[in-house]
Amino acid sequence: MSPTSNVLHERTHILIGEHGLKNLMDKHVLIIGLGGVGGAATEAMARIGIGKITLLDHDVVSLSNLNRQLIALQSNIGDKKTAVAAKRIANINPDITVNIHDDFIHPDNVQELLSFYKPDYVLDCIDSIVCKAALVYACQKAQIPIVTALGAGGRLDMSKAEITTLKKTHTCGLARALRAQLRKLGGNLNYPVVFSPEPAINALPHEPIPGDPDARPRATNGTISYLPNIFGFMLAGYAIQQMLEKD
Repeated sequence: MSPTSNVLHERTHILIGEHGLKNLMDKHVLIIGLGGVGGAATEAMARIGIGKITLLDHDVVSLSNLNRQLIALQSNIGDKKTAVAAKRIANINPDITVNIHDDFIHPDNVQELLSFYKPDYVLDCIDSIVCKAALVYACQKAQIPIVTALGAGGRLDMSKAEITTLKKTHTCGLARALRAQLRKLGGNLNYPVVFSPEPAINALPHEPIPGDPDARPRATNGTISYLPNIFGFMLAGYAIQQMLEKD
């Protein structure tokens, strides 16, 4: 590591040691979705020194992102989220290799993407049920560890956020729909998710998902500044712990 990297990681080194830092520097994490959850997860991965990060998102930064998304600023409205996140990573830790993929993940391309990038861990931060289920199922078939973020929208109570398995979730409509879709594919429900059992505040009427006209329309949920970010940090923290423990 460079002298700058040594200083950057000195506090982390106290906790996980040289071996832990080297382990994480050898890892490749694929983060799919760069909204409130994905932006926070990216931040955590960058600051701990993951060696390679691949960012996948099709969207651009918009005004409506400013209330909760770490990468969203007045100065980058209209810019691609992947490019904005990559620049932020470089400003935190220039030693990280960053791949950007400006696309919408869907059942037809997920296996190809996993085969091409060959990540050590996948963070699922997307909204579309069909796409989430296809991603999870493809990871399970390829034996690539994955952790999913469920519904943070429409919720306020950060103390309710927890890590469990999809099979044990309840109350969350996104979790219920994902369980049903994953069962159709023959997937395993005993895999890790970040979720909240807090009943969601009603969303606005459903709207089509940009770039994916065949996907199930999504509702416009109310969102608070902190909860998607808490989900993102929990998602990243779980993956980091797993990578360290399985070394």
